[in-house]
This record gives sequence, C-alpha cells and structure tokens, in this order.
Amino acid sequence: MKKLLIALALASAAVTAPVAAQQLPPAVIVVVNIDNVITNSAAGKAAFAELKTRSDGIQARTTQLQNQLGAEQQTLETSRPTAPGPAATAWEAKAKDFSTRAQAAQNELAKRNQDLQLSQRYVISQINDQMQPIITQIMKERGANIAIAEGARLQHAAALDITADILARLDKALPRVATTPPAAPAAPAPAK
Repeated sequence: MKKLLIALALASAAVTAPVAAQQLPPAVIVVVNIDNVITNSAAGKAAFAELKTRSDGIQARTTQLQNQLGAEQQTLETSRPTAPGPAATAWEAKAKDFSTRAQAAQNELAKRNQDLQLSQRYVISQINDQMQPIITQIMKERGANIAIAEGARLQHAAALDITADILARLDKALPRVATTPPAAPAAPAPAK
C-alpha cells in the first residue's frame, strides 16, 4: 500500500509539472543593437564628433610632447659628462628638470585621456537612460516580454529587431547630449 501511495504521488507530480510550465506566457522577444543606437543616433553622432575633435587634440599634443621631449632626451644622453665636476652637476640639474617636465607631460596626457573617457561614458549613459523607456514602450506595443542585446543572441529573424524604431524615437526625444560630465561633488571638509 505504501509503495502504491508513493507511486501515485510521483505520477501526480509528473503530470502537474508540465501543466504548470504550460501556464507561462510564450516568450515574445525583441532584439536591440545597442552599439548601433548609441553611435548612429543623432545625439551619439554629434557627441562623438565633438569627442573625436578632443581625441585628435590629445593625439596632436602627444606627438608634440614626444617630439619635444624626445629630442631633448637624446641631447641629454649624448651630452652626459664622463667626469665629475661642475659640468656633471649642471648636467644632473638639466636631467632632473627634464625628468620633472617629462612626468608633468605624462600627467597632462593621462588627465586629458581620463577626461575624454569620462566624457565618452557620460554620453553613453545619457543615451542609454533615454533609450531604456523607449525600449520598454516598444516592448509593450509589440507584446514582448524579453529584450535582448543583439550581441547576446546567435541568430534572429529581422522582424524581431527594433533598433530602427528605437533610433527614430530616440532622435526625436534626444537630439543632443552634453559631452562634459557634471563636476564631481566636492569632498566634505574634515570634521574638527
């Protein structure tokens, strides 16, 4: 009897499990090429054109500093005195000055590159923040319950791709974005 009850319980569980799974709504999926939206939206194109100008300026400054400091370093290397004395002391002062300026140049370029990266992330953040409600609205209109980034899928039918719809709506809602992130809040003064 005990074996019969266990067998009936197992059979009952096996029958109800598929029924529960069948109660889930069918997956309706839409696909979004997020990179395409970010780079080809009106806001993205304008912002990245401005950031390209900044990037080109950084590259030009890098080349300028490399040429200037490279020539100076070569002169220092070839003019190094072999014997101690006043010439060696003067050379060491020049080498120290050169090292200080080379470090300052590296710091300048690092800061400019960091600022550029912060600006790029800020642009992407603004576009993404405006894009999310648009994706949600299009999902509702199409009865979709899943949105997948294009890079996360193996294949999909073209009808599932909502990238063009997002671009059209995003261009109307967000024609431009700021390329300079807001200043970070000042650190609080230490308590006395």
